Amino acid sequence: MYPPEIQASMIHYPSQDGTQINAYLSRPAAAGRYPGVVVIMEAFGLIDHIQDVARRFAEQGYIAVAPDMYTREGSPDPSHMDSVLKTMFSVPDTQAVADLEGVITYIKRLPDSNGKVGAIGFCSGGRYTLILGCKSTNLDAAVDSAGGFIMQDQHTPQRPVSPIDMIPTLSCPLLGLFGEEDPNPSPAQAARMQEELDKHGKTYEFRMYRHAGHAFFADYRPSYRAAAAQDMWHRVLVFYDQYLKA
Repeated sequence: MYPPEIQASMIHYPSQDGTQINAYLSRPAAAGRYPGVVVIMEAFGLIDHIQDVARRFAEQGYIAVAPDMYTREGSPDPSHMDSVLKTMFSVPDTQAVADLEGVITYIKRLPDSNGKVGAIGFCSGGRYTLILGCKSTNLDAAVDSAGGFIMQDQHTPQRPVSPIDMIPTLSCPLLGLFGEEDPNPSPAQAARMQEELDKHGKTYEFRMYRHAGHAFFADYRPSYRAAAAQDMWHRVLVFYDQYLKA
């Protein structure tokens, strides 16, 4: 059962290549003009936790859409990491960007959209958020929560460019949220990212949490850290208030 003030359902929207992408939509029930948030899933897929995050944004006055980034590939078994990683690494970055551009367009065309859309991603979704902010000119604010593999030791046809090398073209404000105990991205990698943002004069905010590692926001996993997660949620809402609601 959902709170009466929001609505939630599965939808389909067109990617830039025409593929119909599965997605979870949650929105305020009352009439109005609302900003949008693209909630980008972790490597495990469009699981209950990601849908719950979308509902949390709807309760705060956002049209939240969580795309299934594995619509074509099929969702892996979340309990088998080999399957999860195989699926995650098989998705080309160009395909991911096209699917995310499609959902931005979908939200902005809704009659109750205020015309502004942000993105937030967790773990692999944080990586996609950074890439999207660098590749798209339609995104108004980006939140990267523990986005890994921002500096790649090897490049593949699916991942031909390290996200950190895309920063010169970042076109929207970025909020980066990381944990000191995270090996991917490590504090050193996050610091290197910050250097690039400074070098190219980008608008950003960073927060590095003590006693927190990878996926510290994921309240269904042992990695969850309540204090860091609660502070992060507050910072995200303040950030989006500034760039999406103002």
